[in-house]
Amino acid sequence: MNELTADVLVAGGGPAGAWAAVKAAEAGARVVLADKGYLGTSGATASAGTGVWYVEPEPEARETAMASREGLGGHLADREWMARVLDQTYANMNELAEISKYPFPVGEDGRQIRRGLQGPEYMRRMRVRVRRAGVRVLDHSPVTELLADGSGAVAGAAGYHLRDDRPFSVRAGAVVLATGGCAFLSKALGCDVDTGDGALFAAEAGAELSGMEFSNAYAIAPAFTSVTKTAFYSFATFYRSDGSVLEGAGSRRGRSVIARTLLSEPVLCRIDRATPEQQRAMRLAQANFFLPFDRQGIDPFTDLFPVTLLAEGTVRGTGGIRIAGADCSTTVPGLFAAGDAATRELICGGFTGGGSHNAAWAMSSGTWAGRGAARYAAGLGGRAAARPVRALGEAGVRPSGPAAGGHAEYVAAVQAEVLPYDKNLLRTGDRLGAALASLDGTWRELRGTLREDGAGVVRARSAAAMAAHARWMYNAALARTETRGMHKRLDLPEQDPAQRRRLVTGGLDEVWTRPETGALAVAS
Repeated sequence: MNELTADVLVAGGGPAGAWAAVKAAEAGARVVLADKGYLGTSGATASAGTGVWYVEPEPEARETAMASREGLGGHLADREWMARVLDQTYANMNELAEISKYPFPVGEDGRQIRRGLQGPEYMRRMRVRVRRAGVRVLDHSPVTELLADGSGAVAGAAGYHLRDDRPFSVRAGAVVLATGGCAFLSKALGCDVDTGDGALFAAEAGAELSGMEFSNAYAIAPAFTSVTKTAFYSFATFYRSDGSVLEGAGSRRGRSVIARTLLSEPVLCRIDRATPEQQRAMRLAQANFFLPFDRQGIDPFTDLFPVTLLAEGTVRGTGGIRIAGADCSTTVPGLFAAGDAATRELICGGFTGGGSHNAAWAMSSGTWAGRGAARYAAGLGGRAAARPVRALGEAGVRPSGPAAGGHAEYVAAVQAEVLPYDKNLLRTGDRLGAALASLDGTWRELRGTLREDGAGVVRARSAAAMAAHARWMYNAALARTETRGMHKRLDLPEQDPAQRRRLVTGGLDEVWTRPETGALAVAS
């Protein structure tokens, strides 16, 4: 066992984790960052370009920005949190320009255009900044469970060094979970590390989740690749296999039409509504979008190509660990959450697209969580390292019965209930209920027997996290008996004014969902 100590442990190395580590270190904390992959290259952001919710501090522009998504999100967002995120994102993007020297493009007026980031370059520079801040980085070292002291406060975490093939632990005054959302190993671009682990760790510590019904995000992708960048499909026309136009299909409001058609026949696409100037701009903005086409000799602007939909779950959904304070603290002392691991309902309600709000939330929540964790750890003084601790992991690491392997079987069982369009995207009460019953059975079996040795513990815990995530999703989806945001119930197609409230979910062996009635996370 490699035993380390720190003031703050950050679990996850995407943008939220990187910002949390930098800001905790700048606040004077000794910081360890443990990433499932390699900080700077793993995760959805590092794989492609992303827009950012960056708005100049002009009252009219800010008002327009906040109002633009409220209706789509079912009016569940909070204006104070939205304003905070706009302020923090503006500051962080300016830091990227001034401190990290990010090469933003320049407009005709000579000013930098700071509304987007190229993921590979963004995260390369964030890794440099993390290292320069004095953070100890553990690459290829996924966290597998949290540690807690006698009072239940989080006191660090344990994990596994994949390259060295040995376990490790970090005693810490506070922990920031920035492990990403859950895409259920659907092969969506950059999401192979996003299996919902942080939400499982948080629930084992007693934390709550929020917005888990908003978890049925699917991204359009060419059928021959995993590239899920969808912005350019707003310039596309979709066709049936016989060449006729698929009416109602689209990137923004017509994905369910695509899903229903894919259940019985292929769907073809052509990005045929982009002007030559727009085509050139697209290639400059998202070079990796076109790489699979170029390799296959396909011109997506003139040739038809088959498309599919890949599940992105809570990576592009809005549900996650419930935020209880302005510093992104949770309901568990010593535990903070940031990025896709945390709920984004506070700024998005029940709907978000790719990048934009998600990218802004990652850098903003990472900043607040890092500072908050550093402040919390400092308040412990010298007591943090001396606290007796216990490991909190259960399913996948400490089964309730005789141990056995088989994580792959459980992953397949979960995927069978969450990846099909007719269960997760095209929701009805009957379909959700049947899928949840199957998932409950999978959980009972997994909870009773699943445990694997060595590096297998990482895969076992990911399988457990996916099973837990799926059950939270469908439990909340059944509780929301209406259509709101991305949660669309075909059997209940109207929005119910009486259900304009957030839903809180929790539990592991027994999952529960209730309307949010306690104190809301205060923005300031």
